[in-house]
Amino acid sequence: MSVKIYHNPRCGKSRQTLQLLQAQGIEPEIVEYLKNPPSAEELEDLLQKLGMEPRELMRKKEAAYKGNGLEDISLARPALIAAMITHPILIERPIVLANGKATIGRPPEAVLAIL
Repeated sequence: MSVKIYHNPRCGKSRQTLQLLQAQGIEPEIVEYLKNPPSAEELEDLLQKLGMEPRELMRKKEAAYKGNGLEDISLARPALIAAMITHPILIERPIVLANGKATIGRPPEAVLAIL
């Protein structure tokens, strides 16, 4: 089984989710998305698999959210996706992909449902 985690090593939930996967005997492909942000196409794929809209995947408490006027509800989908690519800290974490599905590891145990 192929498993991928969009991971931030400084985030406790992200580290816990990675440890949970490893405890299940899974060595996932680790994408440190702050260093290697997903492309617009990858974000669209993640959003589709998560069943979410861009704003739902954004961390609204980050300075980059308010600092870039992202609370403006008139912003279109492409603008929100571009903001997440430019400021990947805005992307909720961790995101785990497995078996053609995706989930956010909050709580970490949520990933077990897609394994």
